[in-house]
Amino acid sequence: MLEFLPPRIAACTARLNLNSLYELRLRTDKPLSVNYGGKFVFLGESGVCSPAHALRPTAAEVENTLLAACEHSLYAVENQLKEGFLTAACGERLGVAGTFVYERGSVQAIREITSLCVRVPHDIRGCAAEVYKHCLEGGLCSLIVLGPPGDGKTTILRDLTRIVSEKIACNILVGDERGELSAGKLGETADVIRFADKLTAFTSAIRALRPDVIVTDELLPADYAAVRRAIESGIAVFASAHLVRYEDVPEKLFDRYVLLEGLGGVREIVGKEGEHVA
Repeated sequence: MLEFLPPRIAACTARLNLNSLYELRLRTDKPLSVNYGGKFVFLGESGVCSPAHALRPTAAEVENTLLAACEHSLYAVENQLKEGFLTAACGERLGVAGTFVYERGSVQAIREITSLCVRVPHDIRGCAAEVYKHCLEGGLCSLIVLGPPGDGKTTILRDLTRIVSEKIACNILVGDERGELSAGKLGETADVIRFADKLTAFTSAIRALRPDVIVTDELLPADYAAVRRAIESGIAVFASAHLVRYEDVPEKLFDRYVLLEGLGGVREIVGKEGEHVA
């Protein structure tokens, strides 16, 4: 994990407990900051410190981090980079900030990389136990996990996949569009389609893999047609979205809506009509 970090930054993170490290923010010539235990702090050679004593990544270190994360083959991750991210070997997702180059209205490349947001995936066994208890103990149903970025939606989906695989032993298809969701133990009955858009993954699964459950992450409004088709085909869907209210979900296709609060904390679970469940 994080083997692509340049030596100076790797030396700083080596002082941290990786299980509590959720995110690194590398900004050229600005203090290195990390999400550590759910709080953003600054990081220097001696560990957590004040901004004045934090390490300041150079432009070369930011660029070399990106190159190392893609194993020095920008061509191999060209399509990911056009969407502003890339996924490293262990499921770390690097969000990229810089100058986006357009041609005929579409992104062709990103130049002059200035910042990286490195999200560290975690495999936290049991974090989805409450969701399983209130949503799935009585049988499979479709559910969506709602919360702002960084609240642990992907981690909960990952653990929920493992729990369902172990307890129900049904066929599960994980549609991992960005290569992050499948970074961990998903159970013995899970299949994975990586880096395909949701429509392609859902269509391929329904036609050829006969899943009982499809798991996917970060729904956008354009993705709900694929979700609707799966549910109408008798397949349960587990999903997540960057939303914080039941009312903001574009289509009420799911049986349960899990609202998070804080890092992995379940604030409320509501039903199809918005009624309180737990």
